[in-house]
Amino acid sequence: MYIDYKGNKGFRLLSIYERFNKGELLTKENLAHEFCVTVKTIQRDIDDLRAYLSEMHFFEGEATIKYDRSKGGYYLMRFERKWFTNGEVLSICKVLLESRAFNKSELDTLISKLLSQVTPNDRKHIEDIILNEKFCYVPPMHGTALIALIWELSQYITSKEVISITYKRKDGIQTERLIKPVSIMFSEYYFYLVAYMADGSKDYPTIFRIDRIERHKGTNEHFDVPYKEKFNEGEFRKRVQFMFSGELRTVVFEYKGESIEAVLDRLPTARVLNETNGIFTVSAEVYGTGIDMWLRSQGENVKIIRSN
Repeated sequence: MYIDYKGNKGFRLLSIYERFNKGELLTKENLAHEFCVTVKTIQRDIDDLRAYLSEMHFFEGEATIKYDRSKGGYYLMRFERKWFTNGEVLSICKVLLESRAFNKSELDTLISKLLSQVTPNDRKHIEDIILNEKFCYVPPMHGTALIALIWELSQYITSKEVISITYKRKDGIQTERLIKPVSIMFSEYYFYLVAYMADGSKDYPTIFRIDRIERHKGTNEHFDVPYKEKFNEGEFRKRVQFMFSGELRTVVFEYKGESIEAVLDRLPTARVLNETNGIFTVSAEVYGTGIDMWLRSQGENVKIIRSN
């Protein structure tokens, strides 16, 4: 389809604005030649776009067209609170690749959308930096598409609706559960749904791997939790290891490894009770048995004193 950019100002403005949004640096001379109009016409187009941005964005600098004297062209400047910086995009891409949380298709989509916020020249720079990691990316074995499912489950959490799920255990057996979902969390390659059993059989939350939820359905029954008993994701995360739920307990152990800092980072509730000759006595409040797996992984560097 032929578009008469010279005779149709609307098409011309949309084309210029789209290119600004892609991060291109535009000169009046090149635009005038491309659209077969005068430089003065292009200047009026830029002024019109500036007026539009001024109306749509209340604060100067939130989004406006600036002139770069050193490069002799115009560019769209966005306020950083609404757009990722190049460094932020690169950092998020690195975290996504390292997390191994998504199948290949979802990962590619997420990275592509992040890169679309970066100017073409800087986009190539980021693509080069992550190229090898992206090529060698190993998705989780389950291969399940998760993003839509995570969103659907989040709706039940917001509406506080009891749901029925068909859950496939690690031994392959399917079970039916009626649960009160309260949170979605991520840890060690997997997304998890945290929920209380609808029949009240457990006082503590149960954790389900989201990729193992084969079916889910709302019941139109809603639940309420007294404020003092509301689930707190931040406090729960501090106390759970490898997403192994269970009763709240306190573990006291001695640590004589090279980095007590690594222990305190791994166990956010940990407190150093004392230190003698490089041996630290540490106390940590935790949920379930996940802590036992971590303690065993430290070998002779850890000696358990008390667990209750």
